[in-house]
Amino acid sequence: MDKRTFLKISSLAGAGVVAVPLVSSLIGCGAAPSGDGGNSDAMPGDAPAGFTLPDLGFAHEALEPAVDRKTMRIHHGKHHAGYVRKLNAALEGHPMAGSSLETLLASITADDTALRNNGGGHFNHALFWNILTPGGEQRPSGLLAQRIDSAFGDHEGVLKSLTAAAGSRFGSGWAWLVQDVNDPDRLFVTSTPNQDNPLMVDIVDASSQGRPLLGIDVWEHAYYLNYQNRRTDYVAALLDRVNWTAVSRLMA
Repeated sequence: MDKRTFLKISSLAGAGVVAVPLVSSLIGCGAAPSGDGGNSDAMPGDAPAGFTLPDLGFAHEALEPAVDRKTMRIHHGKHHAGYVRKLNAALEGHPMAGSSLETLLASITADDTALRNNGGGHFNHALFWNILTPGGEQRPSGLLAQRIDSAFGDHEGVLKSLTAAAGSRFGSGWAWLVQDVNDPDRLFVTSTPNQDNPLMVDIVDASSQGRPLLGIDVWEHAYYLNYQNRRTDYVAALLDRVNWTAVSRLMA
């Protein structure tokens, strides 16, 4: 690891962005894999050594009618699994092999497209399944609720902000609820294109950098079978399925 990367990651760790794991406990490490890493048609359990495809933690139909069974099966078992395989392949012989995914994303540059696209795709989806796991609180409480009220006025305010960010993202991307790097009490909403996320400090704008707590996938593969072009309908339905207990646990 060069000095510049070390200093950047150290500063993020000091702010609690990568020091407290977000998804690493779910997905293994980035140890160099063996075998073919490029099969985007993989199903759960097919990923090679290295990063692994996490279980959903719930049945494919558990989020219906917000997300239908077929979309969930394809989204998790093919799209997400494809990112895992391609990420493991990209890490073969790479100096960042063996790093946690949070550290990896905090260190990559815009021109490292394989790690940017596939590392981002893996992280974003692992976090996505986690905050959608059924069974948690349906509204924020405790410290998370206090921080949301301070930033957005109330629960409805943060939902409106997330819906606006998701709806205005041109093309594919994500809408995020983010914890500020420099002021952990401050939350904000932003969006990123493609599979970028707020951990990518060399890639995303400074105003979008921080610790992602909640992500909304607005790639068409996340909703098109059921909603076609009605993205805002999908976002509204999905936000009604958020596990706010899981979101709260992600705060540093």
